[in-house]
Amino acid sequence: MGKGDKKTKRGKIHRGTSGARRKKIKKKTRPEEKINIDKKVKTK
Repeated sequence: MGKGDKKTKRGKIHRGTSGARRKKIKKKTRPEEKINIDKKVKTK
């Protein structure tokens, strides 16, 4: 069980895939992206 094994974490790292042993890291949204700057009310 090592780099060639599909079901181990080391094997997933070697192949560059994800799965039950190695989850994908979800990208966190920044607060700036939640608030749309373009929609702000412009003063005259």
